[in-house]
Amino acid sequence: MNHYTKHITGLIVLLSFFTFCAVNVKAQNSDFNRPKNLKLVREYDDGKGHIVREVQYSQGNMRVTETIIMPKPRRHTIGFHVRVNPDTLDTDSLWLIIDKSRYVLQVYYKNRMLRNYRAVFGPKPILNKCMEGDRCTPEGWFTIVNKHKSSKYNKFLGISYPGAKDIERFNELKKKGSIPKNARIGGNIGIHGIWEGGDDMIELGVGWTDGCIALKNKDVNDLYLLIKEGVRVYIQK
Repeated sequence: MNHYTKHITGLIVLLSFFTFCAVNVKAQNSDFNRPKNLKLVREYDDGKGHIVREVQYSQGNMRVTETIIMPKPRRHTIGFHVRVNPDTLDTDSLWLIIDKSRYVLQVYYKNRMLRNYRAVFGPKPILNKCMEGDRCTPEGWFTIVNKHKSSKYNKFLGISYPGAKDIERFNELKKKGSIPKNARIGGNIGIHGIWEGGDDMIELGVGWTDGCIALKNKDVNDLYLLIKEGVRVYIQK
């Protein structure tokens, strides 16, 4: 082996080592930043149709206190469920409505509600997504583009973000200077479950995702069986 070949081989080994370290650090940081030790400090009715909760949880070395203002359930309560055979449902007549201000994901078939799940988002659920890293959930019409099991979050149903309108809006925000010139639009937004034992995060409305829509594991399992690729999704404030 000549000097040149040894040099190239050494670089390949070094790059492989750094890649391995980077992947493992990312995985460790992801687990390290997972909210833990959730505690409900207090909860009350504000007399205006909302439930106000103060919660605390640990994230990394920090103890976070968060106030959540969540509307009371309306006519169809959380957990509303109509028994259907998923194999008989026409995909074109099936759609999802995700209401960020009400913390719900609802399934409709031919204008009839089939499901009403509790859902949570990022730490600023009412804001529309502008760029990668803002931890906001995009708004508008999308479709389910893929489904797969997730080692971190049980099941994952990907949505078609970013679409043409999202890209157009993103470019306009850059022109206006509302977001940095080097910002990226982001992607990999979807509906998923939560780590084992984390359902209380969903129940209490804690905004922990990076912009995805999170459900309790039993709910995402149910949705996964019900929904096929191509189903329309509407996300609103």
